[in-house]
Amino acid sequence: MAKAYTEAEFDILMDKVEKVDIRVKEYLKLVGYEKWARLYALVNRGWTMTSNIAESINAALVSARELPKYDFLEEVRKMFGRWNCSNRKEASHTYTTLGKKYQKMLSSNEAMSTRMTVVPSTEYFHTVNDEGRHYTICLLERKCSCGRFQVDELPCPHAWAVLKSKFLMLEDYCSDYYTKVCGNDIRGAHVSAA
Repeated sequence: MAKAYTEAEFDILMDKVEKVDIRVKEYLKLVGYEKWARLYALVNRGWTMTSNIAESINAALVSARELPKYDFLEEVRKMFGRWNCSNRKEASHTYTTLGKKYQKMLSSNEAMSTRMTVVPSTEYFHTVNDEGRHYTICLLERKCSCGRFQVDELPCPHAWAVLKSKFLMLEDYCSDYYTKVCGNDIRGAHVSAA
């Protein structure tokens, strides 16, 4: 349910939970769907479902915890510097506009789009037939009725089919946050600020 893109998908999964134990459904509703479900989040969380990065950082700093505060903070600064340098180096050896993870997702979406047919309605609105199901895509607003295009900020398979049919540049419809250039600028700012 946390990863559902549409209310229908969410409701089907919630019905399954309810059949197992109604108390779980009531608890999740009480906590507030916006706190754990991507569909109801007040901000776009993308793929962030956990805060495991804190655990990774904590594990990497086990020995440094015994140091005095200033020395501990210096170890933290150096660790982030090493990580940023390593990430920047890996990104600079990538021959795609997007980061590796996002390029892989796009390739998967492209493969799924090959079996779809596109019917244009206007310059920006299109209907995509995907094995009997119909999806509406608005290129101007970067939205698809499947929910993935606007949440992931990457073209879903349906948007891919439309972009391909119109010979449009795919990268123009991806969030800048997934590009190497934006990623390097952000990492560079963090390194120089430290």
